Amino acid sequence: MKRLCLLFVLLAVPCFAADLTGNWAVRDPLPDGTSRNTYLDLKQEGSRITGTIRVTQFLYHIADSTEGPDGFTLTAAMIDGKNERRVTYQVKLVGDELHVSTHRRNDNQLIEMAARRAPAGEGAMPARLPLPALHKVADNGLAKTPPMGWNSWNKFAGRVDDAAVRGMADAMASNGMKDAGYIYINIDDTWEAGRDAQGNITTNKKFPDMKALADYVHSKGLKIGIYSSPGPNTCAGYEGSYSHEDQDARTYATWGIDYLKYDWCGARNLYTDEEMQALYQKMGDALLKSGRLILFSLCQYGRADVWKWGAEVGGNAWRTTGDIRDTWDSMTTIGFAQSDLAPFATAGHWNDPDMLEIGNGGMGETEYQTHMSLWSMLAAPLIAGNDVRTVPAPILAILTNKEVIAIDQDKLGHQAKRISKSGDQEIWARDLTGGDHAVALFNLAADPAKIIVSWKDIGLTKAPKSARDLWSHSDVTISGDYSATVPAHGVMLLRVK
Repeated sequence: MKRLCLLFVLLAVPCFAADLTGNWAVRDPLPDGTSRNTYLDLKQEGSRITGTIRVTQFLYHIADSTEGPDGFTLTAAMIDGKNERRVTYQVKLVGDELHVSTHRRNDNQLIEMAARRAPAGEGAMPARLPLPALHKVADNGLAKTPPMGWNSWNKFAGRVDDAAVRGMADAMASNGMKDAGYIYINIDDTWEAGRDAQGNITTNKKFPDMKALADYVHSKGLKIGIYSSPGPNTCAGYEGSYSHEDQDARTYATWGIDYLKYDWCGARNLYTDEEMQALYQKMGDALLKSGRLILFSLCQYGRADVWKWGAEVGGNAWRTTGDIRDTWDSMTTIGFAQSDLAPFATAGHWNDPDMLEIGNGGMGETEYQTHMSLWSMLAAPLIAGNDVRTVPAPILAILTNKEVIAIDQDKLGHQAKRISKSGDQEIWARDLTGGDHAVALFNLAADPAKIIVSWKDIGLTKAPKSARDLWSHSDVTISGDYSATVPAHGVMLLRVK
């Protein structure tokens, strides 16, 4: 037997391979008092490993495993809507630790972790609950014009805290944003801690007293918003509202919350996109029963034709796209794809092409004017995402242009449609109250371009005598069809009487 083992050693083949079977946990403590946990629930049979890997919002099933001289390579997959997501992990047992490495999805950076054995069942996905029958949720009467405010995610992501929110409230109350209509201060993901013994959602160290924070925001004449998910966890892996919808809605009401952004994320591990409506309906019902009017903003990336049923679940706004980035390509790809959704926007229920990136530095001032003009033409929620405590004057002027905001907030609530397109030049128009029209001349090209407006295409039988240029704040005399030279990546936005 000794000779046989010696032969195996010489051939670099282990005599007795360590068994990786069990539940392994990586616990990464965070400054807010929570931890980001990754669970590898593994079953080893010889050189084959099966099981699951759960990390933040994702639950992967191991589809393939390969044993090598330096451990195992695990390939895991999950279905995300109609797409499959795959990840690859390298795992190796070193003493009583499982050394785990993978490459980060967005930048391919190598991530190395150490997992230790955890109790069986810890970190497991909860059981799937039955869905309610579909019904129409009563209208809450809010958002008769598109909501306006600020959200923490685009600038701060997981760094948002109580002090930052108070600072934003101070700034918006004094710098002209509140006067321009920005009234919601919305806290995005990473405020959650977990649940107490009674199942009530709790806040982490970054938010020591959410009720006191809400009171402070209200004292500034503003409203406050919060974030959750219909899944067991949020996008960042924090506590979601799954199976606690009524309880969480009551908690939000007790705190004084005025706005809920409800992000699909972790729910996709238990339900399909086709079942999405029922889960959003559960929270729509819960908010109505909470005893407080809370604006309901659906965040599910435009899946399952949400514009066809968003209002049915009590939604005041619903995302029509994936996440925006602070780039010209991202903003234009999202914004200029919205024309066909115009019929689904009505007072109290709005298409949402995601938050504003104005002032975050990825685009120039001319491009940010285009961003603001397009979102206003789309009757979209105007939710700023920059640091408004230190906003430069030119950016503040874009965000608070009251003539442009009046287009977004027009009470008729008609979303603009594309009227014409010629190469990189597009003309969009929307009807306004009192018979006015908003007409936007967009130049997506990298050079200035002349754009001609034919008034009959707008639906006018004759040319108007004048119009208002909403960025130069000047009147424009019109004789026949109108033409203007629009700067590269720029816009001319007109209000036509």
